[in-house]
Amino acid sequence: MMKYLQSIGRSLMLPVAVLPAAAILMGIGYWIDPTGWGADNAAAAFLIKAGSSIIDNMAILFAVGVALGMSKDKDGSAALSGLVAYLVVTTLLSTDSVAMLQGTDPENVNAAFEKIGNQFVGILSGIVASIMYNRFSHVQLHDALAFFSGKRLVPIMTAVSMLVISGILFFVWPVIFTGLVSFGTAISKLDFVGAGLYGFFNRLLIPTGLHHALNSVFWFDVAGINDIGNFWAGTGEKGVTGMYQAGFFPVMMFGLPAAALAMYHTAKTKRKKQAASLLLAAGFASFFTGVTEPLEFSFMFLAPALYVVHAALTGLSLAVASFFHWTAGFGFSAGMVDFVLSSRLPLANMPYMLLIQGLVVGLIYYVLFRFLIRKFNLKTPGREDEPIDAVVADTESASEFEHMAKVIYDGLGGDANVTSVDNCVTRLRVEVKEMDMVDQSKIKSTGVPGIHIVGPQSIQVIVGTKVQFVADEIARIRKK
Repeated sequence: MMKYLQSIGRSLMLPVAVLPAAAILMGIGYWIDPTGWGADNAAAAFLIKAGSSIIDNMAILFAVGVALGMSKDKDGSAALSGLVAYLVVTTLLSTDSVAMLQGTDPENVNAAFEKIGNQFVGILSGIVASIMYNRFSHVQLHDALAFFSGKRLVPIMTAVSMLVISGILFFVWPVIFTGLVSFGTAISKLDFVGAGLYGFFNRLLIPTGLHHALNSVFWFDVAGINDIGNFWAGTGEKGVTGMYQAGFFPVMMFGLPAAALAMYHTAKTKRKKQAASLLLAAGFASFFTGVTEPLEFSFMFLAPALYVVHAALTGLSLAVASFFHWTAGFGFSAGMVDFVLSSRLPLANMPYMLLIQGLVVGLIYYVLFRFLIRKFNLKTPGREDEPIDAVVADTESASEFEHMAKVIYDGLGGDANVTSVDNCVTRLRVEVKEMDMVDQSKIKSTGVPGIHIVGPQSIQVIVGTKVQFVADEIARIRKK
């Protein structure tokens, strides 16, 4: 199970890498126009819409990315099937569709279906699509249906599968969503303890998208709290209104960036630069804008236990801020932009104490994350199972990659011996019919750092960080 979660985590790296830049664009735009969300400034509108075009469609990116990353051939038809899966479930379970199926007006449909296009559904769609690709991409149908054989069959089977899943979610999703709203209403009566529980479950539910159910209770006017609206309107109690927002600032501005630093410091030496590019951008997005998904999704599936620790620390931060009545609020998210904008509002109460709390929270995050990662060998970014080995000598041109691929493929035995070729970060992972047909000397003549035989028919050729280019050339050779 853990390996499967880590496989999902690795697959998410491609779409997650897009998110930090989008979050920063939105943060800058909101800083320019904090009240109108771009309505009063064209430049702000341009930046906000550019960023939101990505952030608001995160679920679609996850559906495509997971389908592509978890398919055995990393083929485009798997990615297309991920999109098909997502479109089927979100269309069938949209508010208007559900209203038609139930024979009622859209306003009478459970609010849960307004949140069906979430990250959980995106990841689920990608998983289903990858399973369908791995199962049906090589199926041969009868001659009368030959056009739909192989990879063309995958989107069809994916759509059929999502019909079944949509039927299940039709009954299950609103029950879960409504139950969380009721749970949120109950814990809202527990003062600072309730704030802490809310913070814990808010983070814990991020992967499923169900945190929106809790947010609706505390941030908006579902249960009469309306913490965000009242704080910004100045209609509340100083030191109390804002208690469900304030504790996020120390985590998003200090805690998560410190966690990113810990993950960088514990990354394997040869992978530090690769990890740094993601962690630096995601950490800055968290600090500046308060958008944490780029960083959280980078480790929540690779190291789920560490994510639970993060959720617990978030809950603790909200409880502490609420207990001492330190308040600040946000209109976008709990980053530096909103902290600066909200700190002078009438209901802001000792907001500078949140910065002091943030320094303590950041230290706790760094020390705890670094200790747990090393103690339990957690697979955070830069520590995945695939090691970075020595990089092949400079082979920059396409012709050199083509030559290397040809020699390696011939050394593996060519079409007569090779049954499948895949690659990870640094290695070609090859299945062969007969290991005796593999000419290791010929493969090593290309300058690869090494060869690793992992089974009677499984061999890995260690290429280095340019493995993708070699793998692409081998794929072209196999298609000829």
